[in-house]
Amino acid sequence: VDPKDYTFSGLKEETVGRLPGKVAGQQFVIQDCENCNIYIFDHSATITIDDCTSCRIFLGPVKGSVFFRDCKDCKCVVACQQFRTRDCRKLEVFLCCATQPIIESSTGMKFGCFQYYYPELALQFKDAGLSIFNNTWSNIHDFTPVSGENNWSLLPEDALVQDYVPLPTSEELKVIRISTDTTKSIIPITQGGRQKSSEESCLAVFFAGDYTTANARKLIDEMTGKGFLLVQTKEVSMKAEDAQRVFQQSASDFIPLLEKGPVVALEFNGDDAVEGCRSIINDVFSGTKIFVSENKVSASRDVDSFYNFADMQMGM
Repeated sequence: VDPKDYTFSGLKEETVGRLPGKVAGQQFVIQDCENCNIYIFDHSATITIDDCTSCRIFLGPVKGSVFFRDCKDCKCVVACQQFRTRDCRKLEVFLCCATQPIIESSTGMKFGCFQYYYPELALQFKDAGLSIFNNTWSNIHDFTPVSGENNWSLLPEDALVQDYVPLPTSEELKVIRISTDTTKSIIPITQGGRQKSSEESCLAVFFAGDYTTANARKLIDEMTGKGFLLVQTKEVSMKAEDAQRVFQQSASDFIPLLEKGPVVALEFNGDDAVEGCRSIINDVFSGTKIFVSENKVSASRDVDSFYNFADMQMGM
C-alpha cells in the first residue's frame, strides 16, 4: 500500500477524488488543502482532515472516525461511525453518524441530515458496517461549551446538499451517477432535534427479514407523501425483556421475531400520525408483522420507551 494513494496534501483550487473501489477500506488523509473540491466515493477505515480552508468535501462511508482539525469555512457531506472536530471554524456538514457527534474548541458549526445517492453507496455502507437507519446527526455534544454562546446550530430545513457541495465536473469523477434528490437519498432524511410540528407521534417497528429495509423505506415514502414528518430512525437488536418493556401487552406476538436480527424503528410526527400510519400499514403491508402504536395516548409512551431503550443499547 502506497500512502500517497490515500492522501490529498497541499492542493490549491483543484478538484480531486477517488472512485468506488479505489480506497477499499483503507485509511485516508486530507491535509493543507485550500479552495478544493474533494470527493471520496468509496468506503474507508478512518479519515483525518487537517488544516483545510474553503474546501468542499464528500466522504463516503467511514467505518471508524472522521476527525476535522484546524479547518475553516468548509462544506462537507460525511457518513461515519464517529464524528469529531477540534479547533474548527464555520464548518457546514450534512452528516450521517452512528454515534453522538462531538465538537471541541470549535465555533460556527452547522449540521444537516446526510442526503446523497449513487448506485454503489448502499453496498459501501454495508462494507463500512454502518446502518442507514442509525443517524444521530443533530444530537451534537459540545465538549467545550461557552456559557451564553452556542457553538453549533442546525442548517435550514430546506438546505440542499448541491448548494453546499456541488457535483463533480472533472471527467474522471463525472462517471459517478449521483442524485441529490432527497427522496432518493440512501439515508432517510430525518427531522432530528428540530421542533416537532405536532403533539402527536407514532412508532412503527419492522422485524428482521428479507425485505425489512425496503418495507421501512416504503412506509417512509407513503407517510412523508401524506405530509407526515420522519423524526428519527433506529436499527438495533432487541431481547425478549426489551420487547416486553417496549411493546407491553402485544410483546408475545413479536418476541419470536427478534431472533432473526435487529429491528428497524421509525418515528413519524404530525396530527393523526397514528391513524395515518395504521391505515397505510393495513393497506400496503397486510401480510407483514409490524408493531405500530395503537392510539395517540400510547404512542408517545411507545416512542419514549423504544428510544430510551435504543439509546442505552447504543451507549449514547
